[in-house]
Amino acid sequence: MMPGIIAIVVAVLIILILIVSGIKVVPQAKAYVVERLGAYHETWQTGIHFRIPIVERISKVVSLKEQVVDFAPQPVITKDNVTMQIDTVVFYQITDAKLYAYGVESPIMAIENLTATTLRNIIGEMELDHTLTSRDTINAKIRSILDEATDPWGIKINRVELKNIKPPSEIQDAMEKQMKAERQRREAILRAEGEKASNILVAEGKKESQILEAEAQKQAAILQAEAEKQAAILKAEAEKEAILRVNEAQAESIRLINEAKPHEAYLLLKKLEAMEKMADGQATKIVIPSELQGIVGLVNTIKEAK
Repeated sequence: MMPGIIAIVVAVLIILILIVSGIKVVPQAKAYVVERLGAYHETWQTGIHFRIPIVERISKVVSLKEQVVDFAPQPVITKDNVTMQIDTVVFYQITDAKLYAYGVESPIMAIENLTATTLRNIIGEMELDHTLTSRDTINAKIRSILDEATDPWGIKINRVELKNIKPPSEIQDAMEKQMKAERQRREAILRAEGEKASNILVAEGKKESQILEAEAQKQAAILQAEAEKQAAILKAEAEKEAILRVNEAQAESIRLINEAKPHEAYLLLKKLEAMEKMADGQATKIVIPSELQGIVGLVNTIKEAK
């Protein structure tokens, strides 16, 4: 009785263990390739699944994330017979787990070899200078060829990058010298252009200074002429005013004399003083009427008496 119960319990435990071991949970971004009796059965996506013990097995666990593989540098020869070392980086993603599991043996190695041969074919049609300046073109060509070739393997090539292009050391030295010479040439051009611009600015500054100086001199001459004009006007007006004042004084003097009704002798005396002033000149000759000679003698006598 007891041995039979123990056997049943053991059998139940074994069945439970098998059932529990058959429960599988597929995590995110993973895919399980399941075989039944050695043949492909199905691909499990994210979620919970049950595997029949002994009959079914998980043959391959596939990551659906984008992956990166960095290949070792490959020697390639350009069209002008220059050997270079080029290493590439390939970004790929598995889109079909079944094709990836059964499409090709060692898919990464296959991609590496395919990348190397494709790179040699593309670079072999290009010269060195073109190769160094056409990375984007080379990347696009390699990606297109690899994507088409790996499609039956369930692999999608998203991007291919030439990580490094290393020409021979002597060519690299020559390129560095050429780049140095080009930098020096550009520097000389920039320096010459700067000096040219500086000379132009200096000349324009001198021209502007001369124009301003001439304008200042012109303005100063105008102001000076205007000042001289105003001075002449003021002087003329002053002389005119002086003459008017003198004439007015003389007119007033005559008026006062007329109003005072001077004696005839006073008038004769004034005439004689006027004649005396007129006679101051060396070449002046004055004829005195006979009737005035006695008065002249009288005046002289009065002056001597003083």
